[in-house]
Amino acid sequence: MATDQKDRWDAGVTPYAEMGYWDADYEPKDTDVLAAFRITPQPGVDPIEAAAAVAGESSTATWTVVWTDRLTPHEHYQAKAYSVEQVGETDQYIAKIAYDIDLFEEGSIPNMTSSIIGNVFGFKALKALRLEDMRIPPHYLKTFQGPPHGIVMEREYLDKFGRPLLGATTKPKLGLSAKNYGRVVYEALRGGLDFTKDDENINSQPFMRWRDRYIHAMEAVNRASAVTGEVKGHYLNVTAPDMEGMYERAEFAKEVGSIIIMQDLTVGYAAMQSMSKWARANGMILHLHRAGHATYTRQKNHGVNFRVIAKWCRMLGVDHIHAGTVVGKLEGDPNATKGYYDVCRERYNPANPETGIYFDQDWASLPGMFPVASGGIHAGQMHQLLHYLGEDTVLQFGGGTIGHPMGIAAGATANRVAVEAIIQARNEGRDYFEEGPDILKQAGKRSKELSSALEVWKDVTFEFESTDTPDSTPTPTTTSA
Repeated sequence: MATDQKDRWDAGVTPYAEMGYWDADYEPKDTDVLAAFRITPQPGVDPIEAAAAVAGESSTATWTVVWTDRLTPHEHYQAKAYSVEQVGETDQYIAKIAYDIDLFEEGSIPNMTSSIIGNVFGFKALKALRLEDMRIPPHYLKTFQGPPHGIVMEREYLDKFGRPLLGATTKPKLGLSAKNYGRVVYEALRGGLDFTKDDENINSQPFMRWRDRYIHAMEAVNRASAVTGEVKGHYLNVTAPDMEGMYERAEFAKEVGSIIIMQDLTVGYAAMQSMSKWARANGMILHLHRAGHATYTRQKNHGVNFRVIAKWCRMLGVDHIHAGTVVGKLEGDPNATKGYYDVCRERYNPANPETGIYFDQDWASLPGMFPVASGGIHAGQMHQLLHYLGEDTVLQFGGGTIGHPMGIAAGATANRVAVEAIIQARNEGRDYFEEGPDILKQAGKRSKELSSALEVWKDVTFEFESTDTPDSTPTPTTTSA
């Protein structure tokens, strides 16, 4: 980095670090928004200058001196890069940047993200840039309503306690008529599931318009509730081309008696928050499918880590969010996934490099979200799912319900028997993770549905190396006898 510093107000180009966007002595204020970026500078670019550039371009700077800085207390509005640490022996660095709370509009994820992940991601001096984590101060959190219900209220609403909730995505996703769609919903719910759901890409296509689907799905929900005596639900996807359409679909879902609706991440943060406000005002549980997230969350060197998306969604307010499975067909490192689930559920997240959490996060009583596990999971993995993901989660078995050789209802029953067997073992103090296969096998002797599921999917695994893992890994320990 240059040592001959020119005066800040000299015409021309001044390095970002010299303009005040780097301060190694800066002590973040309790009210600051903090961000951890993974920076890969271009060859020859000093990492401190790269970090300062990120701070500058995501707050107040541009590429040259501007005299209008004299018209404002510019130091107050300048983001401050205050830490740069190399990641092992790589060309990557973790830069921590502090933003004054005054930079952001109250209760606005769109405004905050327009700064934090705005133009800076196209900055030529960087080969790659990734937003790894954020610390949102309680002062800013309090300007958001958070989830319409949250985990505790939803359990009371549904009268379901002590176990994960069970769901299934209707398959095939596309092509069914409304009546046949309703048949799938009914069979899955009467077999023992709590929820069925629309998938992310079923909206209102020529083969099945949304209004017809809602009517047949809710007829199925009501029949299943009457048969089982349990509260049941089907996530009716209200994703539409515009907010007017989303409100119309949500209102009709309420009119036909649904307890839950869903939306896709692709509708955008402003639309998601508007629907969250509607769901709270109308007593409707709100499910979020994270459709499209992996286009920018999956690769480790560039984009936005999913833990940040989860934080934004908890702030703007959804009750459920898909968050990975570890053992299923979709991306999910065990340690990183634990971090995501903690972000969704806990009242306080301490910094933990082993789960990828860079900052302490106090959620200021903002309700927790149900993390949803879906994608290639089945009854034979139930002990693993509970071990990795915990009790306060929604386990959704699509193919693992509808692909059962004895039919949809049998697939649902297999999942219900499996989860209750593992929960009972846990409550009895058994090592359900190590004993899981035997526990399920024994339960299968009392349930032909479960034994059939265990047989048909016994060899199904998805063992691939994760593309996104925390930089720190747990250190193995030994204990003496």
